Order: sequence, then C-alpha cells, then structure tokens
Amino acid sequence: MVVEGESLPKGPVCNFQAWWLTYFDWSALAWVCLITLNLYFNLVREVSTNKYEMLYHLMAWGVPLVMASLPLLKGYYGPAGAWCWITDDHVAWRFGIWYVPLFSLIFLMICCYARIICVANQRMQSWLGTFNPERERRKVSLAEEIKPLKWYPSVYLLVSIFPLINRLHNAFYSQEPSFTLTLLHVLSAPLHGLANAFVFGLDRDCWKLLSPTGLQLALQSRLCDRTRIGEYRPEEVRYTQAGLSDLDDDDDDDDTNVLFYSPNMTLKDRGP
Repeated sequence: MVVEGESLPKGPVCNFQAWWLTYFDWSALAWVCLITLNLYFNLVREVSTNKYEMLYHLMAWGVPLVMASLPLLKGYYGPAGAWCWITDDHVAWRFGIWYVPLFSLIFLMICCYARIICVANQRMQSWLGTFNPERERRKVSLAEEIKPLKWYPSVYLLVSIFPLINRLHNAFYSQEPSFTLTLLHVLSAPLHGLANAFVFGLDRDCWKLLSPTGLQLALQSRLCDRTRIGEYRPEEVRYTQAGLSDLDDDDDDDDTNVLFYSPNMTLKDRGP
C-alpha cells in the first residue's frame, strides 16, 4: 500500500473498508467514554451501575453502527489517501462524523477525570474520626483504579493530533497533499488500540486476571453459575425413625425433607 494515492478503487470493497474502520474506531471511543462515565457515576455520584450493563453494550455497538452507516447510505465513502474513508469531496462529513465528536468527547473526558481525581483526593484525605479498615482499603483500591484510567483521554488526544492536522491540510489544499503529514497520519492513526491496551496493562491486577485460572473462573462465573437458593419451610420438614435407606419408593414424590435420623430421639413440645 502506498502512502499517497488511492489504496483501493471505488467500489464495494473500498466501501466495506471505510465502514469497517469507522465502525471500530467509534466503538473503541465509545467504550473509553463509557468507562469514564461509569467511573464518574460510581465515585462522584455514588450510583451503582450494574443495571446499566445492557445499556452500555447498546450504546457502544449501536452508536458506532449509526455513525458508520450514515456515509455509506449517502455514498460518501471512497478512496481518501492511504485507505478508503469519506472522500475529499465531503470534508464537512469527515469532521461531522469523526473529528468534531472525537475532540468534543476528549474534552468531556478530561473534565470528568479532573472531577474524579478531585473527589478522590478529597476522600483520600478525609478523616471521619474513627479508623475503618474497609474504608481505608477502598481508598487505596480507588487510587489504584484511577491511576491507569486517567490516561485514556491523553492517549486519544496524542494519536489523533496528526490525523486532524492532515485532514485540515487536505481540506484547504486538496490538490497538494503533504507527504510528511500523510506519513505521520498513517503511522499514528492505527495506534488507538495499541495505546489503549498499553494503558489498560498499567493496572497490575489486570495481569493477574488474565491468567488461565483467572479467565476460567471469570467464564464460569459468567456462564455456569447455576446456584439456586431455596426457601426453608418448616412445615415441609418431617422427622422419621426409619432408616434413610429404607424409605419407600412412594416417598420420592413427597415434597418434604428428611432432616435427620435418631432411633432414640423423643420429640418434646416446648410450647410457644
């Protein structure tokens, strides 16, 4: 693939490549934003977000689907430099579909993390008059959790600078592409996933969870947890002096529980 010029001729394959890149770039951005939002709700608002899991998935996969499909339906995808994307004839769509939302969300994430760090520092330094081991443990855990996550906006900002500059140059000088800017664009744009993985790997506990045992336990707890908790009803419990192995076959259909066996046991009514 050459750095300048058309990577693919306009057609279904080029459209698919453009849609694929747009969809998964948006999906990665959506998950980073939702991680930030989840941390903000948990720490600043002190709201449990377990019930929002399905909503998170809907947003992280649904919003990218809409954003990637709009240019496809309009027919705006085509050769756009080193790869297929929104063509040079539709510059406004380039910025409306990707760059304006991208830097707006980066700014909002920076604001959220500034607020999160401020609240976390206040709680780390707070003293309620008594020592609570659980509270102190949560403070340390909170600080460790925030430490790697706060780099997500910085990562997106750094790897998006050169693509933005190159697209701005294309908008004003569409007939004079810059080899240097295009090269920097090509080198930095695919680094979103690698940079996110590097930031995610800064958490030491993450590496422990990625062990074979940790993955197996996570999978079992997610898919194979069939623990049933039944209600204890005293009226369904009966005492018997017959051997448990000598119970009649008819008892199999009886919905009662044989609690224990003692041949010399005498039941006494102790009253209310």
